[in-house]
Amino acid sequence: MENTLDISQIAAAAEKLSANIGKVIVGKQETIRLVLVALLCEGHLFIEDVPGIGKTMLAKATAHSLGCNFKRIQFTPDLLPSDVTGIYYFNQKSSEFEYRPGPIMANIVLADEINRATPRTQSCLLESMQERQVTVDVATIPLPRPFMVIATQNPVELEGTFPLPEAQLDRFLLKVRLGYPSAAEEGEILRRFQQDNPLDNLTSVISAAELLELQRLCRQVHVEASIRDYVVAITQATRSHPGVKLGASPRASLGLYQAAQARAATEGRNYVLPDDVKQLAVPVLAHRVIVKAETGLRGQSAENIVGEIAATLPVPVEGAPGKHK
Repeated sequence: MENTLDISQIAAAAEKLSANIGKVIVGKQETIRLVLVALLCEGHLFIEDVPGIGKTMLAKATAHSLGCNFKRIQFTPDLLPSDVTGIYYFNQKSSEFEYRPGPIMANIVLADEINRATPRTQSCLLESMQERQVTVDVATIPLPRPFMVIATQNPVELEGTFPLPEAQLDRFLLKVRLGYPSAAEEGEILRRFQQDNPLDNLTSVISAAELLELQRLCRQVHVEASIRDYVVAITQATRSHPGVKLGASPRASLGLYQAAQARAATEGRNYVLPDDVKQLAVPVLAHRVIVKAETGLRGQSAENIVGEIAATLPVPVEGAPGKHK
């Protein structure tokens, strides 16, 4: 009974966050749900879409909805790693070297247009995203918790950009797209932003301490052994697919497993269903899969392949999930 109550608290918190973000972002409920999944897993989020869709607005609305420290980094070709991580400098007053924190020392970090920075600067995020720490000179400094990187990327303008390496992409739990709004949604955007920006009046609905507790509770969501095997089977299938050059990593398997737990919790369930895994397979795995050149020429993308794998693999049917309380 106690576990059920805890899970209901996660669902209630997710509803509050979704409603708060929805004051700024019109529609896009499925994308907002994926943002909540990333938050509950303390995973990193990669938002890729064309300009003007609301990528930065979504990241800001998420940060404003949490009682957390928020920093934004505008990635440019002249941005240096020290501009992100901070530096040690000599304080003449104290005659000692002191650490001046960079913008990475925050709970929520917006890496805006991340592909505009050089590979050297992009790589300074690798340690932060995986190990929740930064190394400056010889000192290793832990990052505040919770910690989340929300990166945006414009896939249209390729001039002056540097593609993200596979190691960087693999550290993002989810990749999402917003897409163009419908006519009704676009009309609502015009009405909502007619006078004031609703982002200016957005208040936090969950504190950092509450979010950490919700993240801990998500790990307690029950996963049947057959569903765990289903997660592994999907990931393994990306490595053996004839059209794939590089399949998803074991880190991807763990990400899919934890994301399924979070998705179940946001719906008030303390057990994972196969549908949780199927719905998350593309946003969790596709950006980590590299297709062969000839596969791309035939019009097949990583999203198509992962979606096809999730749709065709046998779904586990054993067990009665309703008994897992």
